[in-house]
Amino acid sequence: DCGAISDFYRENAHHIVDTPEEAAAKAVKAGTDLNCGDTYYPHLIEAVNKGLITEEEIDTSVKRLLLARMKLGMFDPEKEVKYAQIPLDVVDCEKHRLLALESARKSMVLLKNENDVLPFSKDVKKIAVIGPNADNDEILLGNYNGYPSVRITPLKGIREKLPDAEVKYAQGCRLAEGLPYLEVIPADCFYTDETRKTKGLTAEYFDNAKLEGTPKHTRIDDRIDFEWWTAAPFADMPYERFSVRWKGVLVPPASGGYALGGEAFSGFKLTLDGKIVASGKSGHHTKKGYERVTLEKGKPYTIEVEYIQNDTEYPHVRILWEVPGKNLKQEAVDLAKASDVVVLCMGLSPSLEGEEMNIAIDGFYKGDRTDIKLPPVQTELMQEIVKLGKPTVLVLLNGSALAVNWENENIPAILEAWYPGQAGGTAVADVIFGDYNPSGRLPVTFYKGVDQLPPFEDYDMKGKTYRYFEGDPLYEFGYGLSYTTFKYNFERIPSSVEAGENIPLTVTVTNTGDKDGDEVVQLYVSLPDSKLKKPIRSLQGFKRIHLKAGETRTVEFVLQPHQFAARNEENIPLVEAGKVLISVGGKQPDEKSIASGAVVQTSVEVNGERFYIND
Repeated sequence: DCGAISDFYRENAHHIVDTPEEAAAKAVKAGTDLNCGDTYYPHLIEAVNKGLITEEEIDTSVKRLLLARMKLGMFDPEKEVKYAQIPLDVVDCEKHRLLALESARKSMVLLKNENDVLPFSKDVKKIAVIGPNADNDEILLGNYNGYPSVRITPLKGIREKLPDAEVKYAQGCRLAEGLPYLEVIPADCFYTDETRKTKGLTAEYFDNAKLEGTPKHTRIDDRIDFEWWTAAPFADMPYERFSVRWKGVLVPPASGGYALGGEAFSGFKLTLDGKIVASGKSGHHTKKGYERVTLEKGKPYTIEVEYIQNDTEYPHVRILWEVPGKNLKQEAVDLAKASDVVVLCMGLSPSLEGEEMNIAIDGFYKGDRTDIKLPPVQTELMQEIVKLGKPTVLVLLNGSALAVNWENENIPAILEAWYPGQAGGTAVADVIFGDYNPSGRLPVTFYKGVDQLPPFEDYDMKGKTYRYFEGDPLYEFGYGLSYTTFKYNFERIPSSVEAGENIPLTVTVTNTGDKDGDEVVQLYVSLPDSKLKKPIRSLQGFKRIHLKAGETRTVEFVLQPHQFAARNEENIPLVEAGKVLISVGGKQPDEKSIASGAVVQTSVEVNGERFYIND
């Protein structure tokens, strides 16, 4: 990771060594061949001179790096490299768009479906789509992402699903108090000068990335909301490097406190009445910035915006604001009252959680989370809407676990959609309107609150993850519902094995419901008799299968000794005599799931002397 090795010696970071030479030597010896940063050069040379590492050890890393480049064909003529023959139109092709949709569908996790409120009927006439994540492109892609040409939000997905229905949207609230919900400034607010005779902004387009020389083109743009992709604004300008300057006046529609800013890739600078309000520049990803300003309704403010494209794959720029004075909650409640069903799109966003971010509000600090509950402003909105008694589903869009305790108790249906990618909105609509039977399972534990977790600085695994957490979570690892039901039976499993032998097993899975669907068959192992170090249980196998209504399929697993080993005081894995408790089903085992046949469980006796695993 960029800068990670310098963290070894920086005093405000991990600081496990005192010098960059020590850090460089330690990293290479640990197998880190490549450094994204400046620690290896020149400090590895100094590390050799100081005897901290040998040239032979460095040669090992160099050989691995060169071998990887050779395998990629980086030293061969382009015509001989198979990767170089892949045409650009493969990127974002229809086949890959369908793959994005499949991935989004399979990742959806149905957390609650009280009284089978889902799927909604596609005959519904009026649908309210409410929430700050309902029509927000940002929550589709997460962090460190590519840039698809087509992005389908939940709102767009539902409108495409039901073209004859009345699908209306209300933002309802901010994502979190203190975080503005920024939107593109509309064309009605821009004029070329203070006379306000001509709408828009005067734009100067330069054929370099430094706004230098005479503009190649000059025109009037109605607003600043551009995605150029792989084409420059004009055919006679280079795509890789160009720049734009816009000038004019901004006339606000209301008086009060605004959040004013923008986002761009590679960079932008926004000036208002001669003062820099916001700026950002990066060669890695989109930069967004804003500032709080007080503006008067109808007053013209001189605005200037500079944009630079410096060899990025997704040149774009938008100038954004949040307008004061809106009663977002009442707008959403009124919309819900007039609708037949309500789709709530809540959660988090890459503006709240990420890496080294400039944010410090309740629940969030520099990209980290100081709480795991939903921001209160979202729950407060939902509390008002639930009072209406309309059929309601909560769609969560987030990149990390959430403590949605009130929501779990009061909202009849909850769908975890994560940051679902470019086709996320289509997948959400497919699930909630019954064109796709959800089958995703939670890859993390959803706790009820931070009080269930040890301190963040405690690196011991006790009390963390499904493997060592002894409490009652909100939703456990591996959990997820379906629109159908499944029943399991053991078909074949030995009653005993000798230490060092595999444990082969076969189960039958039957779709006992009336809908076709996928099932994620999960195999968990526990060691109830062992006194050695071991987890409560551990997932040791899973398979996704598709079953038509009424169909039965056979699923086989083979447990190898390392999969049911414990560890001694020297942390050496070993198999010892005693019981191995094996559970197979669509979730972790509990009394209810075992009684219903949704999980089957049995013990296999291991006999003989201890068998040590050779790691």
